[in-house]
Amino acid sequence: MKSLVEKFPAQLKKAIEIGKATTFKPAKNEIKNVLICGLGGSGIGGTIVSQIIKDAIKVPVLTCNDYHIPAFVNENTLVIASSYSGNTEETLLTIEQAIQAKAEIAAVTTGGKVLEICKEHGFNYILNPGGMPPRSTMGYSVTQQLFVLEKYGLISSLYTDQMALAANLLLKEKENIIKGADELAAKLLNKIPVIYSADNFEGIAIRFRQQINENSKMLSWHHKLPELCHNEIVGWTEAHKDIALVVFRNDDDFYRTAKRTDFTISKVKPLVSSVTEVYSKGASMLEKAFYFVHFGDWVSVLIAEKRNIDPVEIAVIDELKEALATLK
Repeated sequence: MKSLVEKFPAQLKKAIEIGKATTFKPAKNEIKNVLICGLGGSGIGGTIVSQIIKDAIKVPVLTCNDYHIPAFVNENTLVIASSYSGNTEETLLTIEQAIQAKAEIAAVTTGGKVLEICKEHGFNYILNPGGMPPRSTMGYSVTQQLFVLEKYGLISSLYTDQMALAANLLLKEKENIIKGADELAAKLLNKIPVIYSADNFEGIAIRFRQQINENSKMLSWHHKLPELCHNEIVGWTEAHKDIALVVFRNDDDFYRTAKRTDFTISKVKPLVSSVTEVYSKGASMLEKAFYFVHFGDWVSVLIAEKRNIDPVEIAVIDELKEALATLK
């Protein structure tokens, strides 16, 4: 897993090549809304994409991390099915429902049943390289979802252009990222990480939590501002020295959110083992998002290294799949 994290900038560049080389047929109908369906490592990309493009796209973009699509899906909906393996059972079921709803369907995958369905029905799709744990392929997932939206004319090429800039930024900052990630990994060792971010970067906080879960084999939770200032902040009433707080911040966070963040940190800091503020780098929201993603991925694998555990192993998920296979 560590080598895959290190190759992440190269993955972004490869994803751009694949996206640019893929051609799409135009939509059958006008697209009035978008639903991105996916789970786990394939699903979180949809959340991050929806936040990155929200100030530019003119139609609503929602995500679905479940077996069932919402009732609004119809012939004017673009359903993007994101499944790295191509065999995610929840995503396959949402595709079936989207077909029944006569939606425009496009997929981001490496093969499996998703690819079979796309070929059978003539759906658009972007094919990524296989053979990696889905959580290590965020670069492919996000990049290709952006390309799907671009190819349908819902966003400009600005975002896919920014992917190349993000890759270069991560290469430039490699030593600083690894150094900072190692320092944070030491603080999180044998602690429960609590992750805070501004609302528009919640997808990043979720991604980091997921990586802590899967790579580091640790429990964690996250929340976002300003929402947590209306509930969770009241729960900080006593010391929790088994907790370490991580706060993702940007120099251009909305000034009132920034003030809330400062206040929250001042109240929580005396109660936890440590507070680490991680500031983004980059000129665009996309670059900042991928700076956070890469930084968090490094933290998760370095914790695994310090704990002397295998970050790739997901035996309990494999066990769950076997149990589900007995259901009809």
